[in-house]
Amino acid sequence: MDVRKIQKLIQLLEGSDVAEIEIKEGEDSVRISRLNSGMMTNAAPQHFYTPPPVGHAAPVAAAPAAEVHTAAAAPSGHVVESPMVGTFYRASSPTAKPFAEVGQSVKVGDTLCIIEAMKMLNQIQSDVSGVIKAILVENEQPVEFGQPLFIVE
Repeated sequence: MDVRKIQKLIQLLEGSDVAEIEIKEGEDSVRISRLNSGMMTNAAPQHFYTPPPVGHAAPVAAAPAAEVHTAAAAPSGHVVESPMVGTFYRASSPTAKPFAEVGQSVKVGDTLCIIEAMKMLNQIQSDVSGVIKAILVENEQPVEFGQPLFIVE
């Protein structure tokens, strides 16, 4: 292949959005790329969606500064976890009194919160008796399966 043709191809590639081109003339071929070889092996076209690998959680946005408690400040005790994915509510309505407060005594079966999942309101009940030491989720926040909600001691 003529060197002048290759130089012209390089100039055309630099002036366009094309990242790579390969030309074959008979038995001769040339590949011109603006990407280095490390980028080419992992590069995906920008217009395609690439789902996260199976078994990996999607990135989570930073928690708001108004968290009730952080994991580092959470006291020890029995952790009441979310049995489902949904939206956490401390009360039955925005104007109602919360089901549970820090320092409140609870018995087995007492309602601690509601988790809305698929337009269904699910009451989450305490599975132990004790005193609520921490509420780990802010009202109206999304929760994941197994996410700690309360600490009861």
